[in-house]
Amino acid sequence: MTKHQIEVITSVERRRRWSREEKERLVAATFESGASVSEIARSAGIYVSQLFRWRKELCQVPGPSIPQLVPVEVAAALPAPPTPVEPPPTSQLKPVSTLRRRRKPSMVTIELGGGRRLRVESDVDSEALGRILDVLERR
Repeated sequence: MTKHQIEVITSVERRRRWSREEKERLVAATFESGASVSEIARSAGIYVSQLFRWRKELCQVPGPSIPQLVPVEVAAALPAPPTPVEPPPTSQLKPVSTLRRRRKPSMVTIELGGGRRLRVESDVDSEALGRILDVLERR
């Protein structure tokens, strides 16, 4: 004959109140190697979902608090650069190959076929791009 523990509830209240220590003991038992959460819940007389809820509540690690709002400072727009009235004399002009463009580069997408695409900036060296495309064409 085996002995079973029986809990008799004599008060009007039907819910059992679990202390934090009892909850922590049951939750800790679920983390032991080879432990079955179902068996632990059954032995305690609670539903498995209740034990998982306690695990979630007791094992929460608060993350770093991230500020929701960040102060922003609005500055006045910078004035446009003055435009030259006269172009410089031709003796002061540099050859086109040595000039660096001051424009904001944009992206160019080249469709290679077969679902392949190559994205380059608009100010890419055309000779280098030609060599790259030759290599890709051979593949």
